[in-house]
Amino acid sequence: MTATAPRFGAARVLWLILATAALLGSVLSGTASAHAALTGSTPKDGAVVATAPKDVTLTFSEQVAMGDDAIRVLEPSGKRADTGELRDLCAGAVVKYGVDLHPGLPEGTYTVAWRAVSADSHPISGAFTFSIGAPSKTTVALPKEEAGGGVVGVLYGIARYVSYGGFVLLVGGAAFVLACWPRGAAVRPLQRLVVRGWAALTAATLALLLLRAPYTGADFGPGSLGAVLETKTGAALVSRLLLLGAAALFVAVLFGAYTRREDEGEKKDLTFGLAIGGTVVAAGIAGTWALSEHASAGLQPLVAMPVDILHLLAMAAWLGGLAALLVALYREPSVEGSAVRRFSRVAFGSVVVLAATGVYQSWRQVGSWSALTGTAYGRLLLLKVALVAVLVAVAWLSRRWTRRMAETAVAAAPEDAAGDAEGGKDAEGGKDSEGGEDSEAGDADAGGGAGVPVTVPDDPERAAQLARQRAVLAAARAKRARDADPERAGLRRSVLAEAGVAVVLLAVTTVLTTTEPGRTVEEAGAAQTSAPAAVPDRPLDLTLPFDTGGVNGKGTVRLTLDPGRSGRNAMHVYVDGPGGRPLDVPELKVAYTLESKQIGPLPVLPERVAAGHWSSTAVQVPMPGEWKLQVTVRTSDIDQTTIDKNVKIG
Repeated sequence: MTATAPRFGAARVLWLILATAALLGSVLSGTASAHAALTGSTPKDGAVVATAPKDVTLTFSEQVAMGDDAIRVLEPSGKRADTGELRDLCAGAVVKYGVDLHPGLPEGTYTVAWRAVSADSHPISGAFTFSIGAPSKTTVALPKEEAGGGVVGVLYGIARYVSYGGFVLLVGGAAFVLACWPRGAAVRPLQRLVVRGWAALTAATLALLLLRAPYTGADFGPGSLGAVLETKTGAALVSRLLLLGAAALFVAVLFGAYTRREDEGEKKDLTFGLAIGGTVVAAGIAGTWALSEHASAGLQPLVAMPVDILHLLAMAAWLGGLAALLVALYREPSVEGSAVRRFSRVAFGSVVVLAATGVYQSWRQVGSWSALTGTAYGRLLLLKVALVAVLVAVAWLSRRWTRRMAETAVAAAPEDAAGDAEGGKDAEGGKDSEGGEDSEAGDADAGGGAGVPVTVPDDPERAAQLARQRAVLAAARAKRARDADPERAGLRRSVLAEAGVAVVLLAVTTVLTTTEPGRTVEEAGAAQTSAPAAVPDRPLDLTLPFDTGGVNGKGTVRLTLDPGRSGRNAMHVYVDGPGGRPLDVPELKVAYTLESKQIGPLPVLPERVAAGHWSSTAVQVPMPGEWKLQVTVRTSDIDQTTIDKNVKIG
């Protein structure tokens, strides 16, 4: 007996790659960014207010969903300072929410922690601080982990990737059978591929439904699932499960009644019905993504959602058909070249649709050329475009192998016809003279041995064993014939390379759907830049160390600016030596620069009041903003230094 290599089919290889890339995709995604962004708050981050505000409000770039305890305000001791009742302050295009604060709050630093879900289903969260009276120490630690992170975020990312992969295999595999290779409906490996795609999508959808509450930061409990079902994402996931029930019926008919139908007219009608019904179900499943994610929020949602559905269907037809073709080439030697050529045409049409819809989506989500390289979304989009270009290049090689297969088949057809005719003459001529030999050889060939007569044993168990051996030998001969075909082998290698690139492309697409679009990043940044800076509502007080490098050249500068706002201010500067005693320096100068408006430097020449004390009562700050303060200290004729600090002046 000869040892045979272990079988590791292409379908198993594909599923191994999918599982590995799912883990990679979840790691790359990290925490999910979102479409909405916090554009302002009252009080502002870092503000110091003289009296306790009545409430805390948050303003967002677009619609968000906020539940109970979505905004929490904590005292320095960690005690809740808010009433816990969320108020919807939205008006027109302004998206604002707030909570009331308890009266009589003590002075100190307060922490505001918030969480929400953006209109495209992704969780967002954040925290900031403000102070009443004066800053103080606080026992509250700002959360380091954003919403959608941690173990739950990783599991949610894996489930998202598996759901995309299952959709691709289910829709693309079924489309390959109906449009390219109807005989493939009876091929077991293809059946398993489509059924596993359905199972993967169903299991991933259930996992997303169960993980949704903890993913958005809510507590996981008996009532959490009901709360999820009331959201847009929950409704989309439930709709997907219902559509998967219809998809199960479609798969049962495709691999059941469709394969048994022999009448060509009836089979053609059934093919048409399955194509229409399958397209409706596939579009519905794709719509569950379009109606709840990026396409449903932002610019032109009524146009973006149908475009997104077309994009998903084209992706499934191309990548899923590619997986089906890969399985057919490796596990079914009888796949016809015509099926490969039909898939080549389907893939070309899918690429055209992907290009058209992708250009629109890129314009809608990126918004500017600078966002392509200046945002994470833009960089991921460039990576996706590069992978698509590689995939198209490899597909072009596959099309070359397909043409060579067709040319080989056409060239071999006349030779086969001539061989059949000659064989028929020989058979007729040798009928009388060598009929016995021909009959004996035919029996030997039927048994699988060259020139060895077949004897059927009386033992049924032994007969079944011989039948299995003959089947194995026949399969081995077919595999050798298939592997000996250089065109088919070249096509298998190129299609396998396409599948590998497609797996990575799908992972990048999954990460892209959880990344904040570049247009939103730039709009949020512009809103924050144009918003007035958080300014302390008290005199400015700074302590700056200096070292001129000479003898007695080390010390500190204490500068106060009262009232610390635009307009006329009184400035006092105290210079202390190493021991904390006043240090009398020969010269001290101060200058202010507002770099954002290209104002300054505005020099201030304070007068010496006493040893180590300088002052000026007429410091004019023309406008509020973040000013760069520069203090020049000279401790001797040659020892001098300039220290600077950015300060916010209202």
